[in-house]
Amino acid sequence: MNPTVAPITRPYGRFFLPGPVEVHPDVLEAQTRPMMGHRGADAQAFMRPIHENLQRVFRTERPVFVSTSSATGLMEAAVRNAGRTRLLSLVNGAFSKRFADIARACHFEVDEIAVPWGEAHDPDVLRARLGESAYDAVTMVHSETSTGVLNDIAGLAAVVHEFDDTLVLVDSVTGFGAAELLPDDWGLDFVLTGSQKAFALPPGLSFGVASERMMERAAEAPNRGYYFDLEFFATNHAKDQATTTPALSVLYALEVQLERMLDEGMEARWARHATLAARTWAWVGEMRGSGVDLSVMAPEGRRSPAVTAVILPDGVSGSDVTKAVIERDWLVGGGYGKLKETTIRVGHMGDHTLEGLEGLLSVLGEVLSEEVLS
Repeated sequence: MNPTVAPITRPYGRFFLPGPVEVHPDVLEAQTRPMMGHRGADAQAFMRPIHENLQRVFRTERPVFVSTSSATGLMEAAVRNAGRTRLLSLVNGAFSKRFADIARACHFEVDEIAVPWGEAHDPDVLRARLGESAYDAVTMVHSETSTGVLNDIAGLAAVVHEFDDTLVLVDSVTGFGAAELLPDDWGLDFVLTGSQKAFALPPGLSFGVASERMMERAAEAPNRGYYFDLEFFATNHAKDQATTTPALSVLYALEVQLERMLDEGMEARWARHATLAARTWAWVGEMRGSGVDLSVMAPEGRRSPAVTAVILPDGVSGSDVTKAVIERDWLVGGGYGKLKETTIRVGHMGDHTLEGLEGLLSVLGEVLSEEVLS
C-alpha cells in the first residue's frame, strides 16, 4: 500500500514561485466539471467564446492557438514552422538558451548573440549582426525567468523587420499578462506563453499567436512535423475545435480565468504587476539599508514585472533561504541553474495582491536577517 500524502494546507496567497503560480480557488474549482466529448457541437460551443476571449486578452486580431503542452512545446513549434536552415538566438539566461538549444535539436544551424546573465539585449547589436548574415528567424525571450530581465521586444522586433525575410519568434512565458504585449502592433511573427505563469492557471496549456508571415512560412516548412504543425492548428481553430486531445479540465479553468482577467482589464493587470514589482525592488533597497546586502540582478529600466531575481549576500545559500521560508508556511523561488545558490526569485505574477506580497517580504526579511545578522 502506498503511503498517504498529506494535503497541502498552506493558506491561499502565500505561493510566490515564478511558476507554477498560485491559482484562485474559483479557477481550481472549475476543473471538477464533468468531461465532455471534445469533438462535436457541445465542444465547439464551449471553445468559441474561449477563442474570442483569448484574442481580447492577447490584443490581437489573429487566432490564438491553444496547445495541450508546456510552452516548451510551442518553442519547438516556433522553430520548426519558421526555420529553413539557419536561426539567430538572443541569449541572456537559461530560457533564452533553451530556445537556441531546441532549434539545434531540430537540426537547424544556430548562431547566438549571448550577453551575461542579468543583462538585456541591445537592438543596435542585433542590427549589426543581421547586417552581416542572413537568418530565417530570430528567437528572443520577453521576460527571462531565470534572471528577471525584461527585453525590449518592441525595439528588437522593429530591428528584425528591417530585414525582410527574417521572422520574430518570442517566448513571453512570464511576460504575457504581466507586462504590455502587443503582438500585432509590434509585428511579432510568433509569440507564445504558458498557462502556469502570469495567466494564473494550472500547468498544462500553452498559447501561441502567429502572424500571416509565419503562417506563410509554415505552409512551406519541410520539417514542421505533425503535433506542432501550425497549419493543423489553424484548420482546427477555424472549426472551434481542439487540435488534438485537449486538457479539458484546464480548459474549464481557462474559461473562468479569462473572464476574471477581462473583468480586471489588461491595462489594470499590467499596472498591478508593475506595483508588485516596484514594491519588491524597494524592499531590496530597504534590506540593504538595514545591513543585509541584497541587490536586484536585472538593471533598472529592464526589470520584469513578473519575477525578480535577488542576489544574496556572500555566504548566504539560496537553498537555505527557500527552506526557511517554507518552514514558515510560505513559498519563494530558488535561483535557477547556475544561479541556484547565489539568488532567490520572487514570483510576483498572476493574481497576487500587494497585501499578500507584503506578508512574503516580511517573512523573507526575517529569514535573511537571521542568516546575515544573527
